[in-house]
Amino acid sequence: MGYSGFLEKKIKAQKLRAKGLSYSEIQKFISVPKSTLSGWCRDIFLSEKQLNRLLKNKLKGSEKGRIIGAKRLQEKRLSQIKEMLIEGKNDIGRLSKRDKFIAGVALYAAEGTKKDKACCFANSDPNLIKFMTGWFRRFCKVHEEKLRGAIWLHKGLNEKMAKKYWSNLTKIPILQFHKTYIAENKTKSKKIRKNIHQYGVFSIRFSDAKIHRKIMGWIAGLFG
Repeated sequence: MGYSGFLEKKIKAQKLRAKGLSYSEIQKFISVPKSTLSGWCRDIFLSEKQLNRLLKNKLKGSEKGRIIGAKRLQEKRLSQIKEMLIEGKNDIGRLSKRDKFIAGVALYAAEGTKKDKACCFANSDPNLIKFMTGWFRRFCKVHEEKLRGAIWLHKGLNEKMAKKYWSNLTKIPILQFHKTYIAENKTKSKKIRKNIHQYGVFSIRFSDAKIHRKIMGWIAGLFG
């Protein structure tokens, strides 16, 4: 099964689970183990009506107990995630201009290109891409016409949709995107990559030797 087929099955399974179908029912449409379905659908929240349907669907007592136990664990985990997110935001507080500047320097040090003259930051996380696009504009004063975008995408995924997604997020016109790199699916490999990004990995790029050297100076100043 290729990467695109894997992603399609995962999305379909999540949609079916959101409708309240049991894993056994989902397996009638998608041929994957229940353990895989459980991993894919662990964050799909079922309503009380959907849960009651599953419990009344002629399930054995042990299966009923498993569903109820899994439901309680899911609620506990989601509640903790929500609580930790709120606590984390409170710990960070409101970021000052300098805080954002330092955060951008650290992110570029980790994920940015160090080659002289070429500025590039690549990631699949839309939050990081959005932050760094704004960081380049605000702190590096990069002119809009210099900004370029590039996408690394698995074969079989929707390139047009990916371009539209990243363009809307970064406000970089699609006309300023480089040619998309399409990665061939490793069909002969037995290992299936679970983290497939629907919109691929995005790179913010521009060429400016002076800005790049300044960023390298900031990194040196931050990390000694």
